[in-house]
Amino acid sequence: MALALGFAAASSLFLPHNFTRFPKISTSSSSRGRCRVRHVSTVICFASDPQQLKQARQDLNDLIKTTRCNPLLIRVGWHDAGTYDKNIQEWPKRGGANGSLHFEIELSHKANAGLVNALKLLRPIKDKYPNITYADLFQLASATAIEEAGGPVIPMKYGRLDAPKPEDCPPEGKLPDAGPPSPAAHLRDVFYRMGLTDKEIVALSGAHTLGRSRPERSGWGKPETKYTKDGPGAPGGQSWTVEWLKFDNSYFKEIKEQRDQDLLVLPTDAVLFEDPGFKVYAEKYAVDQDAFLKDYAEAHAKLSNLGAKFDPVDGFSIADAPQTPIPEKFVAAKYSYGASEDKA
Repeated sequence: MALALGFAAASSLFLPHNFTRFPKISTSSSSRGRCRVRHVSTVICFASDPQQLKQARQDLNDLIKTTRCNPLLIRVGWHDAGTYDKNIQEWPKRGGANGSLHFEIELSHKANAGLVNALKLLRPIKDKYPNITYADLFQLASATAIEEAGGPVIPMKYGRLDAPKPEDCPPEGKLPDAGPPSPAAHLRDVFYRMGLTDKEIVALSGAHTLGRSRPERSGWGKPETKYTKDGPGAPGGQSWTVEWLKFDNSYFKEIKEQRDQDLLVLPTDAVLFEDPGFKVYAEKYAVDQDAFLKDYAEAHAKLSNLGAKFDPVDGFSIADAPQTPIPEKFVAAKYSYGASEDKA
């Protein structure tokens, strides 16, 4: 897959780590770039500028409303974080949410097919706000996309450092496959490696309530269905749910019933209602949307932090009492544009 986006590593934006905290006499409180000066105390530097993150979040809201690219943005955050290996201590070799997905070598992995479109959408925002890291931008985009689709507010924190060079990218094969010979064992192999539980595996699977699978990219799904033939975005693909830009518990209802041949059911979907360890949660989420939304928000936040190295070390929040947005009524034909979305 060729990529010529001209992205540059963001590590040059950072102050050296030994300058993260140092004594500073001051009689006032101010903000200087990404360093906050406190009264007669310390200068605290951030991997990303908090104000630029807030502004980028608003730009992401606008981007999502005009392009309906929620599934694509969710996937870019997941795939950046989902390479984490809890058995490797060294950063950034352990993978995870470190922004390495913007390097061509990782973007060209088979599991990342189509994500070049996500980076094309995010590039203008990254250029506009140079003092935020790729790692933070990818996770901000993913959480914002969930919330804009009517999903829960994700308790996010920021300050992730970027992997500095392409050699830091994880090897191919770290992400889950849709149709392995033993779906339950495969899901556990991949997600247990990240330190996630059966409950979190099932909750995160519920994000497939958004998006479509395209056979030309993943090898799964129909070329087109009555739910996807008019877009939004480039028409085609097969969705897991009827209203595939609305975040709710429809995925679990549809997977359980399997009554609509135009809706996708992968082996890794069906196993959620077959494996005893998964089934208890899948059954619960099919009838209790509030439980699903609560557990999903917690699991998404945990995923977004996997493998990340934060500056400041505890990260920081940009939340200002956000409220769950009310999703716009889904009318596919209203949102037709040239870019394409993928499964979440």
